[in-house]
Amino acid sequence: MNGKLIVIEGLDGSGKNTQAQRLADTLAAQGCNVRKISFPQYDSPSSALVKMYLAGDFGKSADSVNAYAASSFYAVDRYATFKGGLLDFYQQGGIIIADRYTTSNAIHQCSKLPEEEWKEFTDWLFHYEYELLGIPAPDKVIYLRVDTQISQKLMTGRYNGDDTKKDIHERDVDYLMRSRKAADFCVKELGWLPVECCKDGAMRTIDDIAEEILSIASCQAEPA
Repeated sequence: MNGKLIVIEGLDGSGKNTQAQRLADTLAAQGCNVRKISFPQYDSPSSALVKMYLAGDFGKSADSVNAYAASSFYAVDRYATFKGGLLDFYQQGGIIIADRYTTSNAIHQCSKLPEEEWKEFTDWLFHYEYELLGIPAPDKVIYLRVDTQISQKLMTGRYNGDDTKKDIHERDVDYLMRSRKAADFCVKELGWLPVECCKDGAMRTIDDIAEEILSIASCQAEPA
């Protein structure tokens, strides 16, 4: 019996990794058989093309690599990760909490395309990964919505004020604005579950956001 796949999605600086770990820890404490995973898998050789892309080896802006090619870089990394044992865990009933997934391609690569092509692209993307490659489709996608200006400040703080450490996505504010618009499209058209992470011009507390995410995930599982 297959398990469940819950994706924590959001733009850079939205706290995806923190919230994915919090959710996984909470479910584990409740007796669930759970594993938290982050994509891309930067420590694995499967992410080599992703790292080259983000470093600017194929062009100094995100738009230097078309949406379909860039999506393939990330898809290969996910495929290799599942074939490396994660798929067995899932098929045996395990719960996967993913920080980013195919859904990240839907956001970041749609932003390179005209809006009238977004549905065609997402149809291709999900067919490619979930059917042709055979990795699982998410049961739920929880989208952390953060104001772009706040996320930029958070990322700058992450790199101690050194913006040169940002990758080609993180340093391109116009690209991030387009990605936010694409994400709003995905939330509306694909049934993602949004969590508003900002209130009165500032981030909500980690605990406050985590509590809302847990209520949305509402994961039912047999104890491990």
